[in-house]
Amino acid sequence: MSSPSKRREMDVMKLMMSDYSVEPINDGISELKVEFHGPKASLYEGGVWKVRVELPDAYPYKSPSIGFINKIFHPNVDELSGSVCLDVINQTWSPMFDLLNIFEVFLPQLLLYPNPSDPLNGDAASLMMKDQKQYEQRVKDMQRRRISPAQPWKIVTRISATMISVMDKAHQVMTTLLEMQIHEERRSVIIKTTISYACSIACKMIKIS
Repeated sequence: MSSPSKRREMDVMKLMMSDYSVEPINDGISELKVEFHGPKASLYEGGVWKVRVELPDAYPYKSPSIGFINKIFHPNVDELSGSVCLDVINQTWSPMFDLLNIFEVFLPQLLLYPNPSDPLNGDAASLMMKDQKQYEQRVKDMQRRRISPAQPWKIVTRISATMISVMDKAHQVMTTLLEMQIHEERRSVIIKTTISYACSIACKMIKIS
């Protein structure tokens, strides 16, 4: 069984290697700012939010703290603090989950299926139940920006761009790790894993083409 500190480092690395923009806070890996896009086919599609992630010392055996930094109008998100009411994080968290699960599954599900019967934002919950159209308008009014219509790309161009992005992510992760106060031997293992992970993604993209 890996130690909490090693698991935390690996999970942060995986998140940084993904499509999410991740910004460490205070030059560490215990607090992060992650750019999160509203899920497709939801009222929040087109919105972009900064989400604060705080990892406790006992992570992954203890759940992370998640909060929206910029405003979002949602029954289960506190409008002032940005705190999230999500059972899988607050009550049923398991060490089997990781940071990618939060941004790829848990938060998208929260925005796709708001629960007005268990609100942190009473105004949003009340409006959603009483006037759906007004609720949808409030949601849209609080969007920071919208996604422009997707442009058609040739598959070769898209794969090339993806591969470049993957390798760029790997470089960013390694640069960040070098700046962090992590034991040299452990840092070396993480860097080697990062390179291997980036190469595996690139190979998969080539096979898909």
